Amino acid sequence: PARPARQSRALIIVNTDFCSSAGDVVLGTRRGAKREAEKLSEALSELNYKVKLMHNSTAKEMEDLYQQECSHEHGEFFVSIISSHGEEGAVFGSDCKPLQLTRIFRILSPQNCPALAERPKVFFIQVTPAGGGTLDQGVFLETDSGQPEPCSFSEYLRIPPNTAVMFACSPGYGAFLNPSGSSFLQALLRALDGEERGLALSRLATRLNGDVALRFQARGTFEGCKQMPCFVTNLPREVFPFSAMSESRRLLPCPALPGGPEEEERQPGCKKSQAM
Repeated sequence: PARPARQSRALIIVNTDFCSSAGDVVLGTRRGAKREAEKLSEALSELNYKVKLMHNSTAKEMEDLYQQECSHEHGEFFVSIISSHGEEGAVFGSDCKPLQLTRIFRILSPQNCPALAERPKVFFIQVTPAGGGTLDQGVFLETDSGQPEPCSFSEYLRIPPNTAVMFACSPGYGAFLNPSGSSFLQALLRALDGEERGLALSRLATRLNGDVALRFQARGTFEGCKQMPCFVTNLPREVFPFSAMSESRRLLPCPALPGGPEEEERQPGCKKSQAM
């Protein structure tokens, strides 16, 4: 009999409680994030991913988790979801120490991780800024001319080949989290549970942008503030990471572009980098 296809793997890291090495609580508790991550783990398991869900990992433990992925057998895709406090270009461990995203990408590079060399790697990153961040007031601006400001992604973060990263918000802005979860990962969860999961990743990202931008608006102290995710990709072709038909569709070309922690492991029952 034919050998069954290897399962794609997913690593979900969620940090909700933060203490320094001295035992001081430095950053606020991220209420709602753990349950949200558990739901995402269940959704990915149902999509035939082998999911590892980690809760409250230190920066070193997070780094080790990605190192461990290099020794596993992988299927068609690798997906990782990170939900934590952080700052531009870095996520914080439960010990309040930063782990640079570029370090994660180096660990998973073809030179250091041959097992993932030819496989698309997809990241969804929900970071609550430790310093609060700037809030998007949702102001409409009309102009007849003028040049847009350059995207700062090229300055602080280079996405390696065969990788796509979707951030909960643009650099310098804050992403919202409330006791029921984050607007960004809740939108991702709805997509994984709905028909959108069959879309190419680039189209799925556009749907997530619209879902967050149009459905979410802060209340209370931050009433009127909005949020817009940001998608950066260096994938050479269209991929369908959440579709049952992904194996037969993954070689479609990209369309032309205009211009000690707790651990739970679940078994299942284009061209150039650009921001969207």
